[in-house]
Amino acid sequence: MKIEDEIKSTVALDLSKKIILNIMYTQNILSEKFNEVLKPYDLSGEQYNVLRILRGQKGNPANMCVIQERMIAKTSNTTRLVDKLLLKELVTRNVCPENRRKIEVLITQKGLDVLSELDPKVIEHENALTSNLSTEELEQLNTLLEKYRNQ
Repeated sequence: MKIEDEIKSTVALDLSKKIILNIMYTQNILSEKFNEVLKPYDLSGEQYNVLRILRGQKGNPANMCVIQERMIAKTSNTTRLVDKLLLKELVTRNVCPENRRKIEVLITQKGLDVLSELDPKVIEHENALTSNLSTEELEQLNTLLEKYRNQ
């Protein structure tokens, strides 16, 4: 369905506006569907992102700056996200022995177990969302989005 029909626009939209609306509308759909996957685990997309970042540290701690730099949503409140994960016992937080102003965050075994359980569900979710596009179309879409984002 065209974006004009989705948002029930009664006026003609110029191409630039259509692109922006299409990206924003699609992003909302992607977020909603991804949140459905995460809901049984009581995780937000941002919390999941933090866990993935920490798993990528391969047992090494990450400080808040490292986590923030790698977040998909750069405006996320990293401290609040880590606090919530801490309450769920998915991460630990300690003061850095070399620099007491620095906080180090590690994923716990429970956090790793949650990600291991989520991994196949996330892959299935991603495959389902892209199943109506060919490999060539996926590569083209990815290239165009990167070009658009990096202007």
